[in-house]
Amino acid sequence: MTILCIETSTDCCSAAICRDGMALASKENLSGANHASELPVFIEQLLTEAQANAWTLDAVALSQGPGSYTGLRIGTSIAKGICYGMNIPLIPVDTLQILCASIPSHLLPSSSHCLCPMLDARRMEVYTAMYHPNTLQQTTDIVAKVIDEQSFAEELSEQTIYFFGNGAEKCQSIITSPNAHFIANIHPQAQYMGKLAEKAISLDVKQMAYYEPFYLKDFVPAPSHIKGLK
Repeated sequence: MTILCIETSTDCCSAAICRDGMALASKENLSGANHASELPVFIEQLLTEAQANAWTLDAVALSQGPGSYTGLRIGTSIAKGICYGMNIPLIPVDTLQILCASIPSHLLPSSSHCLCPMLDARRMEVYTAMYHPNTLQQTTDIVAKVIDEQSFAEELSEQTIYFFGNGAEKCQSIITSPNAHFIANIHPQAQYMGKLAEKAISLDVKQMAYYEPFYLKDFVPAPSHIKGLK
């Protein structure tokens, strides 16, 4: 399958074209949240490259969340538009699983361990779950978890856990078990979505009408800082 992959769940924005699980071309900005202006440009460049190389898209894969409300909405809107326009299916992919797939293999030992991706959910809360290190299959429910000194204490008494993602950094000073290892600078990236997308369930055009990102929590708007607006 040749799949256009879109990832907008954090401040990082990326898109890629993957075939048989491997990235043929990718575009990304890992340094700031400008998804509304950047993502259309990335996709236009990738579709131009696809046309030049006679790559015919079979589907669009979308990072489904949890993550940034605004980022997920932008990614979903653009992905749906492409799918409707090209009459191809949409494939939602678990964002935390994408985060696991984005870890370079040399950063993980071959011994038994567990992967615990964390996405920032403000204050001391993170979106997280546990994943098998080899299959990347989810082994616990995805939750919005408030981190304190007792977080993961039972799990860490039994095994090594690797924490990573933009929510993990703020937890490093609190989760101090010797079995807790933190990997810095890991972001969910579209170029690593191909293999996951091929194993996920696709939505046809009719099903897409009812698709919503996986927000996990209800959106709570912050007070406006614009004078005259409340």
